[in-house]
Amino acid sequence: MNKYEPVIGLEVHIELSTRSKMFCQCSSDYFGKEPNTHTCPICLGLPGAMPKANSQAIEYTHMLGLALNCQIPLSSKFDRKNYFYPDLAKGFQISQYDLPFSQNGFLEIQIASEHTSGVSKDAARHTPEVGQARTKKIGITRAHLEEDTGKLNHATIDGRGVSLIDFNRSGVPLVEVVSEPEMNSSEEAKAYAQKLQQIVRYLKISDVDMEKGSMRIEPNVSLRKKGEKSLPNYKVELKNINSFRFAQAAIEYEIKRQAEILDSGKIPVQETRGWNEFKNQTVSQRSKEAAHDYRYFPEPDLPPFEFNKNYFVKLKKSIPELPDEKFKRFQDEYKLPPYEIEILTRGQKVANDFEEAVKIGNPLGVTPRQISIVMINKKPDMGPASIIKGIVSSLTIIKVATAEELHEIITEILAKHQKAVEDYKSGKENALSFLIGQVMRKAGSKLDVNSVKSMLQEKLRE
Repeated sequence: MNKYEPVIGLEVHIELSTRSKMFCQCSSDYFGKEPNTHTCPICLGLPGAMPKANSQAIEYTHMLGLALNCQIPLSSKFDRKNYFYPDLAKGFQISQYDLPFSQNGFLEIQIASEHTSGVSKDAARHTPEVGQARTKKIGITRAHLEEDTGKLNHATIDGRGVSLIDFNRSGVPLVEVVSEPEMNSSEEAKAYAQKLQQIVRYLKISDVDMEKGSMRIEPNVSLRKKGEKSLPNYKVELKNINSFRFAQAAIEYEIKRQAEILDSGKIPVQETRGWNEFKNQTVSQRSKEAAHDYRYFPEPDLPPFEFNKNYFVKLKKSIPELPDEKFKRFQDEYKLPPYEIEILTRGQKVANDFEEAVKIGNPLGVTPRQISIVMINKKPDMGPASIIKGIVSSLTIIKVATAEELHEIITEILAKHQKAVEDYKSGKENALSFLIGQVMRKAGSKLDVNSVKSMLQEKLRE
């Protein structure tokens, strides 16, 4: 295996959170609804039914393209992708071929360095090297818009295996984000997919809930000899994976499977495979189609699109501060450790709550670091302002009532209980609990346990 390098690209399908479907007025809120209750002649593909494009879905696709540093053409169109499968009633899918709404972008991901990948979470907070994780730029080939398909449900009726089709999902707006084959490990692929999910959540254009199927990952995996620059002459597509864990496991399995085939002197078959989560292996589904197999041609029932520059200027202003921008600002403004910033900026709500708490706490002398520690360790529900004020209040008590004495108390306790100090440094976590208790007892005032713990750990590292 060491003589091969994985070549991985990802196709990520994201259902957009529009009120109606892509080409009709049916509700796109299909999850958990009775089968075939959100349908009409258009999404059922009945003869004579004419589609009308959802402008909100197009706008969301452009927003995603801008967030992914894509070039946005002023002209675009829809195309027919022809194939026959039961989940497409009309025998073709309205998609995009040569003029997608967004193309030629990139996404930067961070991968833990080898010397920090095994560091515990607690240690990572105080490890400078964690902030120096390797950054890699992954090219985005395109982000195009299409309609989702119906869903097949396999069942047994009267002892016979049957496939039942639910068309509620058919026609839901679906963005497909296609990366360049520039990832070389399952860890990189996972980091890319997670970063993409985070960006989409910041944009609020989809819930990207993988359990519901509103985000699905399709890795393309092949191997080449280390040192080679050209792409392999085959690729294996892994279809519709609905969790990061399964995606990583499927890629790892496929790398091993293909290496064994190459070692035997053969070339892996170019095909589409699925992930069997019960057997922890990929299984062959069908041969991999090429673009010409779909017989693309411009969609005759929808006119081409022309966009003006003012539209994109307005759209750019609607894009919020994105994760990378927020991360850098938190570093510059709040001087927090990278590990803590990464947690605080995973989602907008936590980041906003943190900044609100900082605003409330600043006049009281409470530092951003104190608030960060409490939010990360306690993980409270930070919704209501009253809870935020409560956290700031508890921090203020610590700051005003005990800050001048606490350092001296900790120094005294550590000097008095050298055995517990040695036990902790040898890996016995119970020793830390003992020391915390001694500090709390000695202080004789209301203290935040997590803050005492943090200060003790910092002192023990000296």
